[in-house]
Amino acid sequence: MTHQKNKGAALTTRPAFLLACAALAAAATGATPPQTTARDPGPLVRALWLIQSQGTPDALDPQRDQAVKGRLSKALGKEKTLTSTALTGLMSSSTFAKLAGPDQRLDPQEIEMALTADTPASRTRLLPKLRAHADALTTSFDLIDAAHQAAGHALVTWITQKHVPGQPLDLTMICTGNSRRSILGATMGNIAAAYYGLPEIRFHSGGTAPTAFNPRTVNALREIGVEIDPTDAEAKRGEPATANPVYRVRWGIPGDSNTPPLETTEFSKRYSDPANPQAGFAALLVCGEADAGCPVVQGASVRIAMPYLDPKIYDDSVYETAKYAERRDDMGRLLFSVMMRVRNQLQTQPTN
Repeated sequence: MTHQKNKGAALTTRPAFLLACAALAAAATGATPPQTTARDPGPLVRALWLIQSQGTPDALDPQRDQAVKGRLSKALGKEKTLTSTALTGLMSSSTFAKLAGPDQRLDPQEIEMALTADTPASRTRLLPKLRAHADALTTSFDLIDAAHQAAGHALVTWITQKHVPGQPLDLTMICTGNSRRSILGATMGNIAAAYYGLPEIRFHSGGTAPTAFNPRTVNALREIGVEIDPTDAEAKRGEPATANPVYRVRWGIPGDSNTPPLETTEFSKRYSDPANPQAGFAALLVCGEADAGCPVVQGASVRIAMPYLDPKIYDDSVYETAKYAERRDDMGRLLFSVMMRVRNQLQTQPTN
C-alpha cells in the first residue's frame, strides 16, 4: 500500500531559533554563513528534513541522527549543494536521481521544491506556533535515549503492521493518575501523526488511578501553541475532593468532512473508560507504576513500556515550568521519530 503525496501543499517557513543549525554547518565547512531571513531554518536543517523525508531506513534511525547531521554539514559545502556521492548510505541513488534531474545535483532551490512537494496536507493544518515547535523537535532526535529508542522501534513495527490507509488506528498512553505524562504523550502523539500526514492514527490517554488534568500539564501544552479550553462539563471524579473538568484540546484547524478533526476532549479517566478504545489498540505504559501495575492491559493488541520520570517531583519549585517542558519534548521527539519512520515505511511498501 502507498500514500499519495500532497504535491500542492505549501511549505511553511521554519522558526528563527533553528538558524543556529545553519551556523554550525557553516563553521564546520569554513564557509561564511549566508544572509538569511529571520525565519529561515538554513541549508543544514532543510537537508536534514530531506533525508527524513526521502532517506534510507538506516539514515532515519535516531541512533544515527547525530552522525547524519555531521555528514550533511560536510556534504553541503560552500555551494550548499548535495551530490549522490555525498549522500551514499543516506539516500538511495534512484531516489536521488528522481529529485536531482539531469545534472545529478541538488541545489538549494531543488531541495526546497522537494520539501514543498512532500508536505502532507494535515501538516499545513497545524496551528502556526505549534507547527514551529514541531519543526524544531525534528532536529533533535539524537537526544532520544537508548531505552526509548528500543520502545520506539517496537512501536514503529506495530503501527506499520496494523495501519490501513484512511482507517482509524488507536493507541492509549497509560500512567497512574492520567494527569501529566499520559496526557502530554497523547497530545504530542496526535501532533506528530498530523505532522507526518497520518491524522487517522489517534492517541488517547488513561490511568490506573485517575485524578484530574493537571493545570501544569495544561500550561506546558499551551506554551507551544496547543489550544486548551475548559468546557462546562465535569467527568466522574477519581478523588472525591478533586474536580475533574473536561477540556477541549485542539492542535489544528478544521479540514474537509473527509479528514479527521485535529482536536479531542480530554479529562482524567481510567484507561478502560468508554471514551477510550476497547480493543485492538496499542497500550503505551509511560510510567513505572503503571507498567508494574498493568502486566496485562485488557483489549490491547500490544503492550509497550516507555517509562518517563514524573515532572510532578518538581512541582512548586523554580524548575517546575522547565521540567514539564522537558518531559513534553522528551515524549514529543520520540513520537515524532516514530511517526517519521512509519510514514517512510508505509510509502515504500508495495501496493497490495
